[in-house]
Amino acid sequence: MIWEALVQPFAEFAFMRRALMGCVAISVGGTPVGVFLLLRRMSLTGDAMAHAILPGAAIGFLIAGLSLGAMTVGGLIAGMAVALLSGFVARVTALREDASLAAFYLISLALGVLIVSMRGSNVDLMHVLFGTVLALDNATLTLLCSITSVTLVALAFIFRPLVLECADPQFLRSVSRFSTVTHFTFLALVVMNLVGGFHALGTLMAVGIMILPAAAARFWAAGIGGLIAAAVAIAILSSVSGLLVSYHFGLPSGPTIILLAGLVYGMSLAFGPVGSLTAPVFRVRVDA
Repeated sequence: MIWEALVQPFAEFAFMRRALMGCVAISVGGTPVGVFLLLRRMSLTGDAMAHAILPGAAIGFLIAGLSLGAMTVGGLIAGMAVALLSGFVARVTALREDASLAAFYLISLALGVLIVSMRGSNVDLMHVLFGTVLALDNATLTLLCSITSVTLVALAFIFRPLVLECADPQFLRSVSRFSTVTHFTFLALVVMNLVGGFHALGTLMAVGIMILPAAAARFWAAGIGGLIAAAVAIAILSSVSGLLVSYHFGLPSGPTIILLAGLVYGMSLAFGPVGSLTAPVFRVRVDA
């Protein structure tokens, strides 16, 4: 019974194993980035940038169809362009960066949907918006694992200034020349992981596997190391559970994975030991 429910789908079907490997790669690479987005109060920025990659991916689709290379390059260019433009507008005008980013992301989302609709069908549009995690091929898996490897190496190099920037960005700017480099390197990692997640979960769901596990981990750990470990574990658990639930009940895999991550977030919010709704009750009982 346990074998049939939990192991057999992955043992019997190659597409399930590829989907699992892709989700694990996204979880290991993207979720730590999501933790730093959360710590820097940039969670909604991640959501906006997830939509910002859509026109670039759509132009790649318009040129070469569902080509991995074209859509990846297009998404990277569009995501970085929106991040840089929103920062530029915020620095030379009276508009704040969150407002300029919201404006660019809304324009990007509408433009991307329009471009895909011009040439593709509703199926192609659904593929772009919601991904096809059960149809990952070897080339896509190689891309996802490569993005994860680059992300982990880059985070190791910028970890200390990134942590300091989360705590006191003004202090980092005053004592180090690498504040700007750290900021834009981090934005590049955000865009890379969103583009990778886009191929599996689509533009509307890619940011979910980055932010929801990070938000849930906040109720289980206080230190950054603990937050990252808890977030990655929650992301992997949500991915495995989502794939199994979608397999057994015929549900779409991407939304199921994100909904289960949301369920873990809700349970953590209610019962987590660090800062949850019930944490004060448990603390009173322990003190008593």
